[in-house]
Amino acid sequence: MKVQGIELVKSFGNPPQEVLHGISLEIQKGEFVALTGRSGSGKSTLLYLLSTLDSPTRGEVFLDGVSSSFMTPSEVHALRNQKMGFVFQFHYLLPDLTSLENILLPARKTGQDGPLQGRALELLRAFGLEDKAGRRPSELSGGEQQRIAIARALILKPSLIFADEPTGNLDTSNGQLVMDLLKKINQEEGSTLILITHDQEFAKEAPRRIHLVDGRIEADPGSA
Repeated sequence: MKVQGIELVKSFGNPPQEVLHGISLEIQKGEFVALTGRSGSGKSTLLYLLSTLDSPTRGEVFLDGVSSSFMTPSEVHALRNQKMGFVFQFHYLLPDLTSLENILLPARKTGQDGPLQGRALELLRAFGLEDKAGRRPSELSGGEQQRIAIARALILKPSLIFADEPTGNLDTSNGQLVMDLLKKINQEEGSTLILITHDQEFAKEAPRRIHLVDGRIEADPGSA
């Protein structure tokens, strides 16, 4: 999925304080892009706007050429559920569900949990968790829980994946495993991947890096 932001401004509070100052960017279908910057630079705010989880104060977001401002709430909700995958620093697995059931949650919302059980099992195998299908989150390590969260984000084969500090709570070994999984999905399934990370070593693995400073793009080699 192609993503465009046009002159995105976001303000919070009263009186309003701008945290994004007219950001414009274009991310092509199938790209892997890292958003970097210090805490408070606007990375997560920008991700929330591009993913339609929040609306800009001014400006527009286009997804495959369609402005999100012209979509109805139900259309935006359907787009997020069916075309987007989200991976966050905290996995947000439901404690009473097994690994397999957690992975299938997005599919259950669309009535596809039965047909997609085979894909869920394939993801478990691909992530080295085939023996954890019946385990609940409390029976898994932090790295295993994050891999289950990634599998959940991938169950519907999203064309756009947003990953907000997905390695933030993991040690180096598990963090690298998560990065390798995300890169593999980007390369093999062609999903557009937008990653927020404070880890410069992980950021270097992205072919394109967009660096934010104080709500503005300071560096973006893809915009040249």
